[in-house]
Amino acid sequence: MNYIVFGGSRGIGSVVVDGLVSQGHSVWSVSRSGKAAAGAVGIAWDAVSDEVPPGLPSEIHGVVYAPGSINLKPFRGLKLDEFRADFELNAMGAVKALQACLPGMKLAGKASVVLFSTVAVQTGMSFHASIAMAKGAIEGLTRSLAAEWAPQIRVNAVAPSLVNTDLASRLLSTPEKVEASGKRHPLQRIGEPNDIASVVLFLLGDGSDWITGQVMAVDGGMGSLRT
Repeated sequence: MNYIVFGGSRGIGSVVVDGLVSQGHSVWSVSRSGKAAAGAVGIAWDAVSDEVPPGLPSEIHGVVYAPGSINLKPFRGLKLDEFRADFELNAMGAVKALQACLPGMKLAGKASVVLFSTVAVQTGMSFHASIAMAKGAIEGLTRSLAAEWAPQIRVNAVAPSLVNTDLASRLLSTPEKVEASGKRHPLQRIGEPNDIASVVLFLLGDGSDWITGQVMAVDGGMGSLRT
């Protein structure tokens, strides 16, 4: 089967690419750099551009949109351009990616989409106004498209807490920061890319064939538990 992973050159996206390749699928990894892991086809595309991603296959059985940002500031310090940039990358980038892939998913006849939200949408967190607003749009998009595209195309999202990737490096720059961040979670650790990628792979596969319109929390208990 043919899968497109936007943001597949690094972090969670790269682990998803590796997982799909190991399952024997054909995988296109779309990123600004155009780099791809062994076994995948690399496509260079900037999610904030208005260009259509080039080189997509005619049939598409699954799409993952993983690009994101972590812009944590007090509301009073956020500029309008920062709100726009977060929304453009996280929400409008997903829209452009899905519009480009929709003909291929329709041709395939059956497909699955996985988008990315954040624990901060359903759990109010200080300094998260910009990213929570952008990812809140992703949750609305997930449910709207799941209804509109059923039954041929399933659409779900995952909502992680803090994950040990390059994107979060500023927040996890010392062992002390890693330990403190882990202790905020009921499971007493931060997330690893495979924690999230394994759920993405499940949502892409036949084992989740009766799941659509869901936002699945993969957050170490952060969003729902108090210990």
